[in-house]
Amino acid sequence: MIIAQISDTHIALDSPDARQRINDFERAIADINALDPAPDLIVHTGDIVHNGRLEEYAQAGAVLATARAPVYVMAGNKDDRVNLRTAFAGGGYLTPGTEFIDYVIEKYPVRLIAVDTLNTLSNKGDFCIERTRRLTAMIGVETTKPIAVFAHHPPFVVPVGPDSINFETLQMMERLRQILVESGRVIAVISGHVHRGTAGYVGSIPATVMPSIATTLRKGEYPPHMKTLPVYHIHRYDPAWGFGTETRIVATTYPSPDATVAVRRE
Repeated sequence: MIIAQISDTHIALDSPDARQRINDFERAIADINALDPAPDLIVHTGDIVHNGRLEEYAQAGAVLATARAPVYVMAGNKDDRVNLRTAFAGGGYLTPGTEFIDYVIEKYPVRLIAVDTLNTLSNKGDFCIERTRRLTAMIGVETTKPIAVFAHHPPFVVPVGPDSINFETLQMMERLRQILVESGRVIAVISGHVHRGTAGYVGSIPATVMPSIATTLRKGEYPPHMKTLPVYHIHRYDPAWGFGTETRIVATTYPSPDATVAVRRE
């Protein structure tokens, strides 16, 4: 089983680097399309757009529509739940009539659970009592398969960047951590948000964080020849040893910068 993860594309139509963000996004999807073997699915772990506007989601949706693998999206702190749900309702996996953007994907060897950590009052994550109840219920529906959990905000102490705790309170992060650890079946936690690649543990569960797809927003040190090359993560699952994660550097020929589409302004 192969999962391609993208995150923090921050599509905006009014920023000075709007074209570059779209171009980075397009190149990442084109590179994923060229993978051999192809991924089973693509997960976008949030901050799809920067201002939560429908016209931004239309632009992001146009890029994601070129993906050859099934695409699943999540809400980050810059996303708007209502507009995200409207833009991606056709996928059939976003439960209508619920406040949170959380769901389970059951058709793979590993159960994939998307957790909603969006905080409408802060860029930091939230994990309230209701979300605790919902995640507990999702984990409990099936009791035999391993689980990979996707959360925009990493639920562990991040050793790099300005904030080691990416939730509004330590109690919120601990609430999520406790559920994941006590389940006994979560084998991977996969996140974005901090715009740089890092890794850690949630209890004893391996956890990874991927950088921002948008190269103008990406944090961390990169050699000069990589400054304008997006990177994303490939997570490969094997029943014998679990998940292995590769940081994939986008090829320079998928596509050339001059081939980018015009920014949509609807």
